[in-house]
Amino acid sequence: VQIVESGGGLVQPGGSLRLSCTASGLTLDSDTVAWFRQAPGKVREGVACVSGFDSRKFYGNSVKGRFTISRDNAKNMVYLQMNSLESEDTAVYYCAVRIRSSTDFNVFALAAYDHWGQGTQVTVSS
Repeated sequence: VQIVESGGGLVQPGGSLRLSCTASGLTLDSDTVAWFRQAPGKVREGVACVSGFDSRKFYGNSVKGRFTISRDNAKNMVYLQMNSLESEDTAVYYCAVRIRSSTDFNVFALAAYDHWGQGTQVTVSS
């Protein structure tokens, strides 16, 4: 299994980026997929999640109203649309996939996920 993120880069404050996550060896349409991020010197935090059970979406408090997670099952992709970016959004963004079938878990707990990508850097700066 390989998880690959793409779409990171340098953007000015107020700008937008769309991150993409794809997987080889997995079909993402029935898995719970989340985006996490880690800024220098900080712990990895959950940003957004889409449930594999009922497609409910969850967002971290700091990104609500600005970020949107979505799936394209035909392309086996999960996206993170990031709008109104702020300098505090600067971090390495990781895609994580949960394949376990149990439903009792914290969607933003690192240990809840079975597969991780290598991350993509997002830098928000003028």
